[in-house]
Amino acid sequence: MAAIARRQMPLRLPTLPQSYHTVQRRCIAAPEWLSRVARTPQLPLLQERGFKSSAALSEKKYTKEHEWIELSDDKTHGTIGITNYAASALGDVVYVELPTLDLEVSAGDSIGAVESVKSASDIMTPVGGKIVATNEKLEEKPGIINKGPEGEGWIARIHVGDAGEVEGLMGGEEYRKFTE
Repeated sequence: MAAIARRQMPLRLPTLPQSYHTVQRRCIAAPEWLSRVARTPQLPLLQERGFKSSAALSEKKYTKEHEWIELSDDKTHGTIGITNYAASALGDVVYVELPTLDLEVSAGDSIGAVESVKSASDIMTPVGGKIVATNEKLEEKPGIINKGPEGEGWIARIHVGDAGEVEGLMGGEEYRKFTE
């Protein structure tokens, strides 16, 4: 087979008319492709069903050490992580030491560590119980904590020994005042 020579064409981007950047009589002259985009039907975003079902039933509770816990509806399991305040104070997270599974812990025990370019900090458990799951994504991409420490950057899930321990922790408004 004979090789076919292909002529490479330079990429030409459309140029915007001068009037595009100026506002005239409350109208902006937009390029043609923009009006096509505006007419494109938008698909509804799929919402992932989360760990909680209502904010009133599963309020996050916070510690003075800047960890949070969110209990399941039946109050037998909780999700643990560090707060937005702690994540911003740490800076860019480069390593997360996750707790071992089936580890029995008491409230205030160290269950792991978070290391950043600035410093390192231990992760303390807000309640006692047994570690039943860890966020394995953090081992490969520890920066997830910086993007969403109180969401997809959770650290561990715990089978709560005594749900009454959560009552002694701060609510959202109280924690906000604590960090000011």
